[in-house]
Amino acid sequence: MTSTIIVAVDTARSIQIMNESGRRVDIHWIHPDTGEMVLQSDPDVLNGASMDLNSYVGHTFQVRELPAKKTGVCAGEDEICRIDHFTVNSNVDQVLFIKEGISVEHSDSKTIANKSASKLLDDCKSTAKRQLSQIDGVDADASASILEELAACVQKGIAKEIEMANEEVAFQAEIRKKMADSWENYTCADEAVNATEPKKDDWWGGRKVRVMIDRPASKIHTIENFLTAEECMAVEEAARPRLHDATVADGSGGSHLSDSRKAKQAGIKVNWQKEADGDPIARLSRRVYDYVNHILPFGIKENGQEDLMSIQYFGRGPDDEAPDRYMPHCDGDCNGLDFKPGNRMATIVMYCEMPKVGGATNFRNSGVHIKPKQYSATFFSYIDSVTMKMDDGFTEHSGCPVVEGEKKIVTQWVRLGVDDKNPWNSFNTLGIKYSDAANQ
Repeated sequence: MTSTIIVAVDTARSIQIMNESGRRVDIHWIHPDTGEMVLQSDPDVLNGASMDLNSYVGHTFQVRELPAKKTGVCAGEDEICRIDHFTVNSNVDQVLFIKEGISVEHSDSKTIANKSASKLLDDCKSTAKRQLSQIDGVDADASASILEELAACVQKGIAKEIEMANEEVAFQAEIRKKMADSWENYTCADEAVNATEPKKDDWWGGRKVRVMIDRPASKIHTIENFLTAEECMAVEEAARPRLHDATVADGSGGSHLSDSRKAKQAGIKVNWQKEADGDPIARLSRRVYDYVNHILPFGIKENGQEDLMSIQYFGRGPDDEAPDRYMPHCDGDCNGLDFKPGNRMATIVMYCEMPKVGGATNFRNSGVHIKPKQYSATFFSYIDSVTMKMDDGFTEHSGCPVVEGEKKIVTQWVRLGVDDKNPWNSFNTLGIKYSDAANQ
């Protein structure tokens, strides 16, 4: 007999799973009536990789260690493959961390609130104890006891307030993301829609910079006259014999053709030995890194970075049912979690040619609509340089359909933690080194 599982819509939850165990694992949903194990991972989650899971409150999952590819055995006692379980709760912002030993740590709005409250109170208690110790005649043990009782009382209230605030932020974010779909379609469909006004204007190297978003983990700028006609021509000539259908990451470490990205592309290697001779491609690439280092404090060098990418979109008229475009996506992780060394953390898109109709750039979760001018650039970074946390979706972006004319851009994805010994192509599209993935 087949059982039917009925769930209420308001019990739906999105969960992020981070594998920090050092081992490959797979994730199975456990059917509550039959105990059947239903695979959710595709097919596994490598160490260092993440996985998004949509489920419901009360659903239980099994995390299972998989044998190492080289040895064929697991790392548990007597080479037994270790397992752990987790159940989706009613809180928001749920993140599961699979730790060493295949132990699952569950983080959510309530645990985050308690940790935040504890930290605030610890700081306050330290200050109060220090001040009390400087007062003559105050019994140290008695004052410490009073502080602990007061802290325990106050912490409950603070944690509840933080939890409620976090839930409100999550609720507003969900509304914003749902509205983003409609906003995206509207701005792409109406050519008369004006570009978003900047928060402020700035200058860099004699070029006007429009600051659209300036958050710690999410920065979006446009830069006028960033590149020249000569530089565009040099990139296009270098790309011409290499153009091929554009690909996207496939979610398992590789890439594949997809309808979400309709374009032609070609990677362009920079000949840095010609930089001193004024080579236009090397000159352009140097300008890219100079601007990134102007905004971010990482001292990025060209060693180990990705090739420049020439991308071309072609308009085939308003009746084209599958126009060239790029659907909403993130260039790096946009989950608000810790940065993974060697991964992307900033992008510069440079516009060599803009179409007559279409081709605008949208950051739909930020409400930023950019109608690029020829030879301008859009810079965006998606890392907090202090906390090393990633953006939480504000730099998700897309390219509107190209209807008439051609759109030719040059893109540089910028990574942190690469060098000559650990170049960009030693990492798969999950951000894991191929050598590490092969050993799991």
